[in-house]
Amino acid sequence: MRDASVYEVMAVALSRQFGEKEHGFIGLGTGDRAFILAVGIPTVAAELAISRGADFSLQYGTLFDPDVGGMPETLGDPDLLRWRCAARVPVERCLDVFRRGLMTCSFISGAQIDRFGNLNSVRIGRGSRPDVRLTGPIAQADHAVFAQRTFVILPHERRVFVERVDFVSAPGYGTGAGWREKLGLPGGGPAKVITDKAVLGFDPASKQMTLESVHPGTTVAEVLDATGFDLLVLDEVQETEPPSEDELALIRERIDPAGKLLQVRIR
Repeated sequence: MRDASVYEVMAVALSRQFGEKEHGFIGLGTGDRAFILAVGIPTVAAELAISRGADFSLQYGTLFDPDVGGMPETLGDPDLLRWRCAARVPVERCLDVFRRGLMTCSFISGAQIDRFGNLNSVRIGRGSRPDVRLTGPIAQADHAVFAQRTFVILPHERRVFVERVDFVSAPGYGTGAGWREKLGLPGGGPAKVITDKAVLGFDPASKQMTLESVHPGTTVAEVLDATGFDLLVLDEVQETEPPSEDELALIRERIDPAGKLLQVRIR
């Protein structure tokens, strides 16, 4: 079996963050890389957790526990109506699980993130005339405010990891320790940031982003060079444990054989 792709490394690294009982929310992202980061990687990670015996319930917008193997080619409203699932709820009710504090984990992505995990998916550039208008936050505020743990999945580039985000569409730890508590935000905040270079966490005392492991073939220096702020680094940065042969076989033969989620096609 050939070497793991970076998306497979990311999905497996994410899957190892889960406990034995989870309820996760996956948004219905757009296309290409944005879809892989926001939908594909979390879906594969959750399915890997289920394969090892975890009790993992998944919600995709208004759909509860849909048939991942039967995911439609596109995710427009007509396709979602035909996607087989355990249950559907009205749009106005789909975020209730968040607000009741029952969502154990959620998954988001964006265009910018800062050292405290604040995320931007609204605009690039400040002031009344931004340089670029992005897709918008959709339900990111619900993820970031209410979920017990939020996982952020991003490409690791200096233009993404910035000193200060141009707009806060999903609050992380604000300006540091105590900020969420001061505002009364009930959720736990960002737990990990999974990128195509590394796994990052947050320092318990300062709430600053911290480099925990680098993916195979990547160095600490490369990660630091791709980060637009001073990143905290653990004394001993490990290499991210690569996918096992069994995990790769599960992804390629059962979870995502057509490459619909991670765009990895084995032929």
